[in-house]
Amino acid sequence: MLLAASLAARGPLRVLDAMAGCGIRALRYGLEGGAEAVWANDADPDRLPLLERNLAGLKGLRCSARTAQHLLAECLQRQERFELVDLDGFGCPTALLPLALEAVAFDGVLYLASTDGRSPTGHDRPAAIRLLGAAARAHPASWELALRLQLGTVARAAWAMRRGVEPLFSFSEGRTFRTAVRLRRRAGCGEEQQLGLLAHCHGCGAQEVQPLLRLRQWLPCLCPASQAQPRVAQPLAISGPLWIGPLQDPALLAAMASLGDTLPGSLGAAGARLLGQLAADPGVPPVCWPTAEIARRLSCGPPPLAALVAALQAEGWVALASGVMPAQLRSDAPWSVILQIAQRLAAPAAGAAK
Repeated sequence: MLLAASLAARGPLRVLDAMAGCGIRALRYGLEGGAEAVWANDADPDRLPLLERNLAGLKGLRCSARTAQHLLAECLQRQERFELVDLDGFGCPTALLPLALEAVAFDGVLYLASTDGRSPTGHDRPAAIRLLGAAARAHPASWELALRLQLGTVARAAWAMRRGVEPLFSFSEGRTFRTAVRLRRRAGCGEEQQLGLLAHCHGCGAQEVQPLLRLRQWLPCLCPASQAQPRVAQPLAISGPLWIGPLQDPALLAAMASLGDTLPGSLGAAGARLLGQLAADPGVPPVCWPTAEIARRLSCGPPPLAALVAALQAEGWVALASGVMPAQLRSDAPWSVILQIAQRLAAPAAGAAK
């Protein structure tokens, strides 16, 4: 609702809720989000009378019972576009992306949700190829991997239309993966560099990222060569293509938080906490490690995340607490440096325990 209100503050807001269910979010778009027109659709024709009753009296209301594909195709045929398209369905929505993007006005927003948690987190690799056109391998930052794969599919669909994309915010609780993306009239300079590959070594924990435009040989990881095959490098688990650019727009998130202060009841404690976490972590660099994995590598307790972030920053590295997954470190420091600093932090704690 705060996203809708921020869009309504810029000008007239028309909303297309393609999978409205009983209409609760469509109702809120009209009553709280400032929308001047709302089109609420659900594929179940038996639900249409309920939808119409629930939304009766809403300004600029249209209700329909079509599949999302038929609805979006109708919008394309009529050349009708919206400042906010809400596509909140079950499973993976990739097949609907080209039509959904056609329904978004320039500088409008596609708010996309996916409940497919297996394919983009590396648990169903063949399905990831089919649904996302990408490789997805098991990764310690699995929620973020899923969000980046989702953003990568949105970007590729928009670029094929000669449009540009700007991620506004991305988050998950591990079951549903939500991204809000602004559609630009054309791609920004160098925007294609935000599509790349993410490599992870399950042997030593090292990670590396490369943009597709500058793809080269992967750097060697920290795994020692085996005695039996001293010249054979440890294989890397590579995921992508995926979005390797920012996940969040801190300025928009701050504006949404300010709106929450002026709209009574629109932002609870959990929502305010989430906005703060996302605003504090733009999402770059695109590599994250759980503190639990650092502890496992060092055979000690997890290092205090805030202390680890501060120590890395003091040595000139980018370091942040991830806003996407709890107890995760985001940093551009080499894995060996992260482990060394974490070891130093663990040593005084171990001494104090004795």
